Amino acid sequence: MAENENGAAPAEQPQIKMQILTQFVRDLSFENILAQRGAGGEVHPDVTVNVNLDAKKRAADHQYEVIAKLKINSRNKGTEDDLFLLEMEYAGVFHVENVPEDQLHPFLMIECPRLMFPFFRRIVSDVTRDGGFPPLNLENIDFVAIYRNEIMRRQAETAGASATLDS
Repeated sequence: MAENENGAAPAEQPQIKMQILTQFVRDLSFENILAQRGAGGEVHPDVTVNVNLDAKKRAADHQYEVIAKLKINSRNKGTEDDLFLLEMEYAGVFHVENVPEDQLHPFLMIECPRLMFPFFRRIVSDVTRDGGFPPLNLENIDFVAIYRNEIMRRQAETAGASATLDS
């Protein structure tokens, strides 16, 4: 074991504690546009999935709410007619301790959604099936890539704003 300059063993990093306190659907909307309009001809669905994430501190110590906002649109390939639209906000409340302050944001925006994913994936599958379509089983979502893209977007936005101010 390495020693610090006083000859004592270095203090160990406290163990990270994380617990899911609850998960729930905050908002859910499903529109079967195909049934409203009436079906005609063959249908070849093309599905687009957009995911946005948000996290905020709650009033209780060490509690955070993480929200995954999904917008899933299915269109008919070729005609581009809308088939269905599913919008859902799925939230989880987490108790998180001993995560260094500089790592808390990525932890909340990557690890927490990973834990929530199987649950909201099942809801999407059930809703699309119950809405008259084959169950939509979402592919795994790369929350690291979503986080990195959001950071780069914010940096570009900040750089663009400062360039405008300098002009």
